[in-house]
Amino acid sequence: MPEATGGGPGAAAPYPRAARARLLLAYEAYGLSELARSAVPVGRHELRRDGTPRSPGTALADAAQVLAAARRLLAAAVVYERVGGASWQLVGDVLDVPADTASERFARAEARFRAGAPEADDPWWRAHVLRVPREAAHDLDDWVLRRADGEADPGAAPVSGGLP
Repeated sequence: MPEATGGGPGAAAPYPRAARARLLLAYEAYGLSELARSAVPVGRHELRRDGTPRSPGTALADAAQVLAAARRLLAAAVVYERVGGASWQLVGDVLDVPADTASERFARAEARFRAGAPEADDPWWRAHVLRVPREAAHDLDDWVLRRADGEADPGAAPVSGGLP
């Protein structure tokens, strides 16, 4: 029997749980990428003539957002690995922390994912992924294709095409 997710009680999930965890990981990577990319351009009126910032603290706040997004990406990667069967020992070994530290740090993220319900402070796209995962995967397909640099062909469905 297919797992239920989104679309009401008993709705057939378009992807297995592990694939949905991978999709959430992809969305976290997308979010991190967009935040980091926005830090590259130097705004026309961002700097004073001496190169100092016109708005002190802005670059620091932006970097803090990137760091928070990187932490969410790491948590999503742990959840994906755990849903795929990784032990807390493996997670701890990869992160160079004891297994119980890894569990303490990431068990809540795993429980939230397994519950399948977004929280009030979640980014909009988390609810989108949980509610309509197939549409979310196609949105990421479009994002990847818009950013393809021509060196490697990502294929027509670089995200959804890899999900079972």
